[in-house]
Amino acid sequence: MNAEPRKEGREFQRVSDELRARMTDNTYALGHFLPSQRDLAEEFGVSRDTVQRALRELANEGWIESRQGSGSRVVKIQRIQSSTPKASRTRRGITLGPLISEAFEQPEVSLDVFTLTSESLDAHIRLQAERIHGRVIKPQRITLRMVLPDTELPLPYPRLSDDKDDPRPRQRLNAITQRHTDSLRGLLQDLTTEKLVDEVDLEIRYAPLIPTFKLYLLNGVEALHGMYEVIERQIEFEPGEVVAALDVLGLGATLTHHVQDTDPDSPGSVFVDSMQSWFDSVWDRLAG
Repeated sequence: MNAEPRKEGREFQRVSDELRARMTDNTYALGHFLPSQRDLAEEFGVSRDTVQRALRELANEGWIESRQGSGSRVVKIQRIQSSTPKASRTRRGITLGPLISEAFEQPEVSLDVFTLTSESLDAHIRLQAERIHGRVIKPQRITLRMVLPDTELPLPYPRLSDDKDDPRPRQRLNAITQRHTDSLRGLLQDLTTEKLVDEVDLEIRYAPLIPTFKLYLLNGVEALHGMYEVIERQIEFEPGEVVAALDVLGLGATLTHHVQDTDPDSPGSVFVDSMQSWFDSVWDRLAG
C-alpha cells in the first residue's frame, strides 16, 4: 500500500539531486532557465507532478525562481571569495567545482570536510567520479575524512517555525545525510572495484558539535570556509504538506578561499594551517 509513495519520494529526490548537481557545476548557470517541466519529465522518465515537486523544493531553497508561463530561472549559485584566482577559472567568478576538479587532478587526493550534511560533497564527488570513469583524470589514491554532527545531538536547525519540538525536520535532515553518505560510499567503492583508482580511503565520523560553518581542506594546501546563514523557508514533507521552517542552506553559502604558500606567516598559510589543526583535533579527540 505504501510502495507507490516511497517510489515517488525516491524519484523526486533523484530529480532534485541531479538538478542541484547541474547548478553546482554550472551546467545551469546563474540567470539561465532550466528546461521545461515537460522536457525534464521526459528526460528523467518521471511524471510532471514529480518534476513540479522537485522544482518547488529548489525554489524553497532559494536556488531558482519559478513564474507561471516563464519557466524556472537560476537565481543562486555557490559563491566563493578568493584572493588567489587562477587563470584556469571562469571570469564569471570562482565556483567550488573547479577547485575540487583541480584537487582531483593530483595523483594523491586528500579531502577533509566538516559540514552539516554531505549533500554538496556528494554532488561534487559524483562529477569527479564521472571524469575518472571517462579517463579524463586518473588519481592513484583518494582519502576523504568527513565530520558530521552526531545524529542524536539537539540542533537549533532545521526546525518548524511554530513548533521547535516537531521531530520531522531532524528526521528529514538525517535521511538526507544518510542518502548522500551512502551515495558517496557507493561512488568511491565503484572506483576501486572497477580498478580505476588504486586505493580509496573514506571515513566518516560524528562529533557533538553544532555546525555553524562548513569547511573543505583540499590536499592540505587549500581551505574553503563559509558560515551557515539561518533562513526561514518552506519545507515539503509530503506532497501538499508545506510548512514554514528555520533552516540553513549549505549549498548557497558564500565560501572564502585560502591557499598555503611558501611564506609560513602569510595570511593564507596561517589560515590553512590553523583550520587543518582544528580539523585534526576534532577528528582525533571528539569525533567517533
